[in-house]
Amino acid sequence: MPENLSYCLTDTIYALSSGLGKGGVAVIRVSGSRVLDVVSRLTGLTHPEPRYAYFKPVRTSSGSVIDHALILYFKGPHSFTGEDVVEFQVHGGRGVIQAILTALGEIPGCRPADRGEFSRRAVINGKMDLTEAEGLLDLINAETERQRVQALGQMEGVLGRLYDNWRDRLCHHMAYIEAFIDFPEEEIPPEKLAGIDEDIQSLRTAIQNHLNDGRIGEKLREGFQIAIIGVPNVGKSSLINALTHKNVAIVSQTAGTTRDVVEVHLDVDGFPVILADTAGLRERADEIESEGIRRAVQKADEADLILHVQDGTLYPAVEPLPPGLSLKTVLTVWNKADKMREQPSDVMCVSALTESGIPELWAQIRTVLERDFGRRDNGMITRERYRTALAECVRSLDRALTVSDLELKAEELRLAARALGRITGRIEAEDLLDVIFRDFCIGK
Repeated sequence: MPENLSYCLTDTIYALSSGLGKGGVAVIRVSGSRVLDVVSRLTGLTHPEPRYAYFKPVRTSSGSVIDHALILYFKGPHSFTGEDVVEFQVHGGRGVIQAILTALGEIPGCRPADRGEFSRRAVINGKMDLTEAEGLLDLINAETERQRVQALGQMEGVLGRLYDNWRDRLCHHMAYIEAFIDFPEEEIPPEKLAGIDEDIQSLRTAIQNHLNDGRIGEKLREGFQIAIIGVPNVGKSSLINALTHKNVAIVSQTAGTTRDVVEVHLDVDGFPVILADTAGLRERADEIESEGIRRAVQKADEADLILHVQDGTLYPAVEPLPPGLSLKTVLTVWNKADKMREQPSDVMCVSALTESGIPELWAQIRTVLERDFGRRDNGMITRERYRTALAECVRSLDRALTVSDLELKAEELRLAARALGRITGRIEAEDLLDVIFRDFCIGK
């Protein structure tokens, strides 16, 4: 199959759109110019009415019945892909699904869809922009309520409309300037040029504020990372077990038992949280443990919050943080509270063994989550490629504000608009399609 799927738009594609495995119902989707031929060959149904449900037997090319299906036909462009689409809703057994897919593969001009090809065709046919397609992918992958809300907003066009609005403003100014370039005998009014620069500055400020979001959207999409660190035998593994109420980490009195990072994915009030247990930090270690310690420091450096676990029996002696982590958000946790002579009220004391103090620790973690995710609108940057393009746009706007030559100013505005266009796919979408849609499932 060619790498560039836009060259294959004449093909009719098909795929299982529901999940793999046994189920009451499976949905098989077909899209392309041969959809009506597919319906006729498999069911004998000709001239189906769009958006009307039919219940028909689905047959092989030899005429034997595979299953009885609910059939829905969507005539393009009023469909998900913008092309003619049909959906077969059949019983969800593997044998049924495979038999129908085999029957589809025997029809000339039909082939299995590649990953994300249905959504890719929707973008090519103008049914959605790239941000909406990526929002759809995020909605499919959403595991928590707040991820769902963010993904749904993006799929419904919150980001796309914002970036299109900014781009339209730039294109308007660019066209105005280029008109004066094309007709040099007409002198541009100074107040008009000042108004253009004023709006460019306003737009530049809005985009920079959008960038200065603390990466909230990316954290919500990818997960808020919490690293548990500390010297050996302070109870890090016991603490992660107590926090999750699961035996996710090996607990041992032998120092250096944890050699690698152990992660647990949690849903905390709708926030996606990745809790990581790490190797004990100490100077003397063998080669394997040293690698574990290196990974522990790296995980702490990448984390949004560090739980620095101390041995409560040694209070108030504090083990220092590794160099370079002092600027991180850190909660110091004194473990083994059940063995402490006293538990000062101004420090976080817990016992991973008895789970005393665990609810209070979770309360502090929730406070950090609420603080870091305090901004809850849906127009948040969710991907690094958006951030890169927006930063490029700001640089072009900065240059546009500093040049007096109209041709240079127009060129910088064109580059800024081009950077915004790459986010939504309004221009140069083809270069991005393979990268974006390869992460989709086959039926989307």
